[in-house]
Amino acid sequence: MPDAHAARRKLLAAKIAESGAEAALITDLVNVGYLTGLASSNAALLVTAAGDRPATLATDSRYAPAAERDCPEVDLLTTRNVAAGLAAHAASLRLRRVLFEAHAMTVEQHAALASGRPEIGLAPLGRAVEGLRVVKDEEEITVIAVACGITCRALDETLPSIRPGSTERQLAIALERRMVELGADKPGFATIVASGPNGAIPHHVPTSRPVQLGDLITMDLGACYRGYHADMTRTVAVGEPAGWQRDVYSLVAAAQQAGVDAVQPGAPVAQVDAAARDLIAAAGHGEHFGHGLGHGIGLEIHEAPLLHHEGTGTLGDRVPITVEPGIYLPGKGGVRIEDTLVVRSRGPAELLTTTTKELLVL
Repeated sequence: MPDAHAARRKLLAAKIAESGAEAALITDLVNVGYLTGLASSNAALLVTAAGDRPATLATDSRYAPAAERDCPEVDLLTTRNVAAGLAAHAASLRLRRVLFEAHAMTVEQHAALASGRPEIGLAPLGRAVEGLRVVKDEEEITVIAVACGITCRALDETLPSIRPGSTERQLAIALERRMVELGADKPGFATIVASGPNGAIPHHVPTSRPVQLGDLITMDLGACYRGYHADMTRTVAVGEPAGWQRDVYSLVAAAQQAGVDAVQPGAPVAQVDAAARDLIAAAGHGEHFGHGLGHGIGLEIHEAPLLHHEGTGTLGDRVPITVEPGIYLPGKGGVRIEDTLVVRSRGPAELLTTTTKELLVL
C-alpha cells in the first residue's frame, strides 16, 4: 500500500502546516506502521510540513532490511535510539518547531529530547494520526472483513466440540488455534470464554472451570489479519436454558439490534449508545450494563470513536465499529452479543460478522 501510506503522510503534513509547526515526530508504533507500512518494535518517523522532502523513518538494524524493502519512498535512518536520531536529523535541517505525540512519549523521553536538542521547540501534536485512522479506505475495510470471516468460521467450526467437561481455557485455546489455522496472523486479543457465573464478568480471563449443563457461555474473540482486527461475541447455552436465561438473551439481542439500526453517518455516538442502553434500562437492567456500547476497530482492537453515553462526536462514512451490549448478573451469569460493522453513507451499516445471533442450544 505505498500509495496509501504516501497519501496518509500528505494529510498529516497538511495538519502540521495548519498548526504552524515545521514537522512532527511520530513515535507511536501503530501510527508509524500506518504511515509507512513498517511493523516493528522500535521505529519513529519524522514528517515535515513543507512537503518538499521525503519523510525520514528511523529504525534499528533488525528492521532496516524490511524498511528498505517495504518503505522505499521514505528516507531511512538506521539507529538504535530512534527519537534522538530523528531529533538530530531535525536539527540538521534547521527545524525549530517540532510536534510530538505526548500520549506515546514518556516524560523521561521528552526530557531527554528537550535537553539534548534545546534549539528545537517541542509542542504536542495531539492524536492527529489517530484522527486520520478513524475513516478507513476500502482496502482496509476489505482486510478487516477477511479478519471477521476468519473469526466467524473459527467459532462456527469450534461450536460442535463444546460439551460438558470442556474447560474455559481449553475452549479459548481451541478458538485461537483455529483462527491461526484459518489464516490469521494471530489472535487479535486474548480470547474470552466465560461460562456459568463467570459470564457476569465482562472481561473474564478463562480458567480451568469445566462447562456444565445449564451454563451460558460467552465467547469474545477476534482474528488479526495483515495487522487489522476483528471483534465478535456470541453467547450460547449448554443444555436447555432456564427461563431467565432466555429472557436476558432476548433482551440483549433486541438491544443489540437497536444499536445496529441506529448506526448511520452523522449519528451522535451517545445517541447510538442510548438506542441500546435505554431499552436495557427500561427492562430494569440498567445497572447490569456498565460498559460502552462499542468502539472503533482497525489496526488496534480499540480505536476511536467510542460509543458511550458520555461520548462526543458523530459517526462518519467508512468507519468500522463494534456494537456490543451486555447484561451481567453477579453470581448468575451474563449475555453479550457483539458484531463488527462498517458505517456506510448509503444504506444500512455493513455487517462483517455473520455468525448467527439466535440463541444456540448445544
